[in-house]
Amino acid sequence: MKKAVVAIVGRPNVGKSTLFNRLTGRRVAIVESIPGVTRDRLYAEGEWAGRRFFLVDTGGIAPVQPDDPIQQQVYEQAVLAVDEADLILFVVDGPAGLQALDREVADILRRAAKPVVLVVNKVDSFQPGWGADFYALGFGEPVLVSAEHALNLDELFEAIVSHLPPAVAEDETAAVKVAIIGRPNVGKSSLVNALLGEERVIVSSVPGTTRDAVDTPLRFQEQDFLLIDTAGIRARVRARSRGHASQGAVEYYSVLRALQAVERSDVTLVLLDAAEFLLEQDKKVAAIPHEAGRGTILVVNKWDLAEKTSRTAQEYERRLRMEMPFIRYAPALFLSARTGLRVGRVFPEVIRVAAEYSRRVPTGRLNQALREAVDRRHPPSRKGKTLKIYYASQIQVKPPTIQFWVNNPELVHFSYRRFLENRIREEFGFTGTPLRLFFRKRGRKAAEY
Repeated sequence: MKKAVVAIVGRPNVGKSTLFNRLTGRRVAIVESIPGVTRDRLYAEGEWAGRRFFLVDTGGIAPVQPDDPIQQQVYEQAVLAVDEADLILFVVDGPAGLQALDREVADILRRAAKPVVLVVNKVDSFQPGWGADFYALGFGEPVLVSAEHALNLDELFEAIVSHLPPAVAEDETAAVKVAIIGRPNVGKSSLVNALLGEERVIVSSVPGTTRDAVDTPLRFQEQDFLLIDTAGIRARVRARSRGHASQGAVEYYSVLRALQAVERSDVTLVLLDAAEFLLEQDKKVAAIPHEAGRGTILVVNKWDLAEKTSRTAQEYERRLRMEMPFIRYAPALFLSARTGLRVGRVFPEVIRVAAEYSRRVPTGRLNQALREAVDRRHPPSRKGKTLKIYYASQIQVKPPTIQFWVNNPELVHFSYRRFLENRIREEFGFTGTPLRLFFRKRGRKAAEY
């Protein structure tokens, strides 16, 4: 399911970032920053009343001076945010009253023809008729909040959810959805073309050719697939001149599109460049499907250009596992999209990982494996108390999620959690898919292992 995008816009100094931090930091909303890619917290994921969405913070919209490339970049990013958004939070400053620049921002939003929630910020007193002058902006009744003091945010969340487009669940029996991600110029579009056998996606050696996520359906061995090609995920872009500003703004939102593509996928192909072993940005890209709970395959492209011996692939894979231990479960393919070398192995591997991603283990077999694991390595103790595991059951697929009933979840040391995950993988596979393990307290009456 594609997450809706909620953009926070307005003129400078109305409290947009403070509001963003409040909306993404409240305990009632499940929020997590996007792993590795957005350390400056310009994107975040939120949930309210069962609806999940991306929140996007933007700089203030203000008149652009010819000699101010930074403000040009801020302005372009904000305008792109409006274009990308499913819903816009238009923030104004209550005590300052209606300003001429607020009207200019309102004109931009009206031209965009997107749903708008008018948010009057910095309000400490919620008296009838307060903020009535903002009705002149033409966006209906405003929501009054104080981001600084966390006042009336529940009403704002309710307004957000009520204005989001209807959630459309994707058909569980439909095509296996495969997202292709990586930093720029690793050969994502070339791989799509090699898989399709035709030039359906523009291929260029210039980094950043692909801007949008491009969906391409196809069929292989009686299985339907949907390939989702995406723009390259860059590190944070900093504008140095007017010429760079537009490029930076577009790259900024290409990342969001790639994140949405991963969220829609069943299996994500993380492309790496054989000629440049595992840059820091590669690790950040690989973390995205892992944190999103998606099946993952590491695809080392341009293998025809690598200097090889009989053990080059094994050594390369060993280094991958060592540098990215969080994703050791992901299989690795070594191929060349340009020459077609081993491209034929991609779809069979996707089919295998998709099956593991949907695997459900019978409770009886799972608990038998759990008993054997506990016999092999006894649970840890802390301060005279020993962890007791009563039983486990798989409560979800995509990704496989296992819940353990224990006497005290706080006694589960991370090393024992890792041991249990490794034993489950040894017994049942789950190749290419993350495992989610949850530990819940159970009363003493339950049977123990």
